[in-house]
Amino acid sequence: MNARVHSASRGWAQRAAVAATAILATGSALAVNDLKGGPGVNQLNLHEPVTRIASDQMWLHNFMLVVCLVIFVAVFGVMFYSIFKHRKSKGAVSANFHESVAVEIAWTVVPFLIVIGMALPATKVVVAMKDTTNADLTIKATGYQWKWGYDYLKGEGEGIGFLATLDTEQRESSNSGHPAPVDNYLLKVDNPLVVPVDKKVRIITTANDVIHAWMVPAFGVKQDAIPGFVRDTWFRAEKVGDYYGQCAELCGKEHAYMPIHVKVVSAQDYTAWVDGKKKEAAAKADDPSKVWEQAALIARGEKVYAANCAVCHRPDGKGAGPVKPLDASAVVLSDNHLDQIQVVLNGRLDKGMPSWKQLSDTEIAAVVTYTKNSWSNKTGQTVQPAEVVAARK
Repeated sequence: MNARVHSASRGWAQRAAVAATAILATGSALAVNDLKGGPGVNQLNLHEPVTRIASDQMWLHNFMLVVCLVIFVAVFGVMFYSIFKHRKSKGAVSANFHESVAVEIAWTVVPFLIVIGMALPATKVVVAMKDTTNADLTIKATGYQWKWGYDYLKGEGEGIGFLATLDTEQRESSNSGHPAPVDNYLLKVDNPLVVPVDKKVRIITTANDVIHAWMVPAFGVKQDAIPGFVRDTWFRAEKVGDYYGQCAELCGKEHAYMPIHVKVVSAQDYTAWVDGKKKEAAAKADDPSKVWEQAALIARGEKVYAANCAVCHRPDGKGAGPVKPLDASAVVLSDNHLDQIQVVLNGRLDKGMPSWKQLSDTEIAAVVTYTKNSWSNKTGQTVQPAEVVAARK
């Protein structure tokens, strides 16, 4: 009998230890801090505003809550007071009256005044949100499955364009099922959008495939990006810093991996960033007639693949789910280079692959050469930029 009791006690102790370990592990996994410019731990209120519009939205939100609370207390207060004061147990007798002109006027005029009092400040904020005139900077944000493309259309930095994709390490961390406890989990991108402080930035939104939405709560901005349509919004950030958002429309299986990172910098730092980007663009503007050595193309293709392709096809080229593997792919192994070049140029929307026409001829030639000579694909083939130029025609 005692042996059975001791055995049961040991069993309960072991289960308790396992449960305690699990609780501690969970607590460790959740050991993150508030993200400056992004979400906070157990956040209940709106994000800390850094634009005038966001501040107005927060004031309007609090104002509406107060109005609704006052109406709730007044209505239910009168109702419960009447129920208590005029209950049958106190001998209350129902009054017999037909109508009251004063009451009719009161419950018509008072709600009307309340609606007007709520509509005026709300209209002011909504009109200000839609005023995209006199912008210092105009940027087009294009939603792709599943990344953002940014093109600087007007103002300082005009002509700059790039893609912003979820950081590869964070994606791998998510795929592993054991995400690292970092404050910016699934919000870190390889190329953040950079804008100057205290400048009016107009954001033009559109999409290449399905409906997305460009949302940065700290700016008070949320605008749908719809294929075939152009819509716009704006913000003027008043503080230097990093601000985060996400696509706010369910756009497919990778919806959770489509973050937005906006870096607000000083005017001087922004000018330096623009100069650096233009020099970088000039360096990438390779002569498409140049004949490359295979080793140089593979080295460059590895960088292009890591920045643009590895998220879906994985760094080992094995693909995932509906994404086809590139390792041992018939198209990649084919001697006909045009087959793979056309897939990269035009995409395969039926397979969830976007077009990559925005890449330069040299970048496409490099990444195709890289895939043809990586993993088990030891074809020895080299694709030159001139082949991509011919395929574009």
